[in-house]
Amino acid sequence: MGYVVKTDKGKVRPNNEDNGDILISQTGVYLAIVADGMGGHNAGDIASDMAISEMRKCWINSFPIEKMDAGVAENWLRKTITDVNNILFEHSRTDPNLDGMGTTLVAAICTNEFVTIANIGDSRGYLLNENGFQQLTEDHTLVNELVKTGQISKEDAQYHPRKNLILKAIGTEKTVGVDIKTILVEDGDCLLLCSDGLYDKLSDTEIQEMICKEGLTMEEKAQAMIDLANENGGEDNITLVMIDFPLPDERGCQEC
Repeated sequence: MGYVVKTDKGKVRPNNEDNGDILISQTGVYLAIVADGMGGHNAGDIASDMAISEMRKCWINSFPIEKMDAGVAENWLRKTITDVNNILFEHSRTDPNLDGMGTTLVAAICTNEFVTIANIGDSRGYLLNENGFQQLTEDHTLVNELVKTGQISKEDAQYHPRKNLILKAIGTEKTVGVDIKTILVEDGDCLLLCSDGLYDKLSDTEIQEMICKEGLTMEEKAQAMIDLANENGGEDNITLVMIDFPLPDERGCQEC
């Protein structure tokens, strides 16, 4: 069992505005994060990097050391993401080149009993378990709203000319609402967080098949998914974080 973080700039973009990380507390609780930056000049790079860095600072300085439960996890994620949003929003006002700077964010606190996941934007969280491969998050995009209201089909959304228009992001507004939910996990489950550069180029079935492929390490599975996304066009940056349950011992290696 193990975990992996991988990012790739893809085949078209000149730089990588994605970022990802996994943090581990002294008590063996994991925080997985993926951020996909946006904005002119280098603003996207700055936004995603700042979001990850500020989450890391909060993890070090304020993450609870007492027994973890879903309520504690949800409260910490809500407060931390609110604080990170404020920091990015204020920073964007210090330089005209950073106007409109923002980033998606999907973050998950993971224990061997539950996962608490929060998201803003269109980076996604998925869970593979005995019930199959399911999306845990909901995209904050124009096309998703059109699908929800019945104006277009899910199939049409894939080819909509404004499918990448995001309605909510970290740092673009003074306040932002965050979706948070907690789900139970069992041994053998696998959590995947990723940017749209992955799921836009791989179907759910292809992702599931890659995760379940025997004889490969998690590093090899992650690289195979990135390679396939690039083979299918690679127009966007590609980032993924993957965790198998039960969680590996924090003192061990990434491939357990």
